[in-house]
Amino acid sequence: MSNSTPATIEDVARIAEVSIATVSRAIHMPEKVANSTRLKVNQAIAITGYTTNAMARSLRLGRSNMILVVAPDIGDPNFSNILVGLENEARAHGYGILIGHTQNDAQRGLEYLKFFNSNQAAGLILFTGILPFGHQTMTARLPPSVGVFEPVFNGGIPYVGVDDTEGARKAVDLLLAEGHRKIAFIGDSRTRLAYTRRRMGYDAGLDAAGIPPDTRIVLEGDGTIESGRHAVEQLFMRDTLPTAFMCVNDQTAIGVMIGLGARGYDIPRDFSVTGFDDVPQAVFISPPLTTIRQPRTAIGKQAMALLLELLSDGRPTETEILLRPDLVVRNSVSAPSRNWSKR
Repeated sequence: MSNSTPATIEDVARIAEVSIATVSRAIHMPEKVANSTRLKVNQAIAITGYTTNAMARSLRLGRSNMILVVAPDIGDPNFSNILVGLENEARAHGYGILIGHTQNDAQRGLEYLKFFNSNQAAGLILFTGILPFGHQTMTARLPPSVGVFEPVFNGGIPYVGVDDTEGARKAVDLLLAEGHRKIAFIGDSRTRLAYTRRRMGYDAGLDAAGIPPDTRIVLEGDGTIESGRHAVEQLFMRDTLPTAFMCVNDQTAIGVMIGLGARGYDIPRDFSVTGFDDVPQAVFISPPLTTIRQPRTAIGKQAMALLLELLSDGRPTETEILLRPDLVVRNSVSAPSRNWSKR
């Protein structure tokens, strides 16, 4: 194909040796096309670059076939796998992806909404947990939108993510089963709904074990490695030490492990540590981190399917879809040390 001439559906049909109608079905309703035919169509799409010209097709048709994905940090280890699920589902239905990286800058998030005014995007996937501040001045109304990874605070838009409460409950139940009764929760937050739900799972587990609320150790945090390290320093300064750390995410857990290691403590002999997310670093830190695994690719696929449903019907069949997390047991958890009370 000529680089200067956008590929057309006719080009795909000719190379795949099928009808234009079959190409359309393979893109928009792949479940109704035989696997062998769908494979030929996908190969033709790859050769022609037809799918990557979704924006050009949108302009010709007077509507957009692009989805805007707005994320605060594309370097977040969770982002890439969720994006794979989003993009695969979008591609299967003839849509493309635009990525808006806000770098935690509210103004950047607002500026990305210009894509909707210029008909360059049809729907919005939000990783930010908040609606772009002042979006009413940029768009007449919010486009069809779905939140992922972080529920949208007071946004009133559908959400697809992991069951944070269930995941945290699995982590605390593991620590309780090992014999821990003095478990610190690191990463409490008043603004991150996902973290709030994880705190709920922690409290529910300790409630079930009969551990009084006034004996629990809870520290706030922002989900960074530094916040985990800082939490360790705070606890040593207070001389209030747990036997186990239940961290709101893996980055926090890694920070806790670094802080404990700097003081000469061994994990899990002296302290047990759990995380949440199962980011790639979790398996490489020493010892490998026991954590809760998010089904990130499946989250992306479900979120895009829900957004496409919104684009088609105008209302979702579900306002919140929570996927079940898995407990991944590695080497950072063991029974409490017998002499922990002597510290």
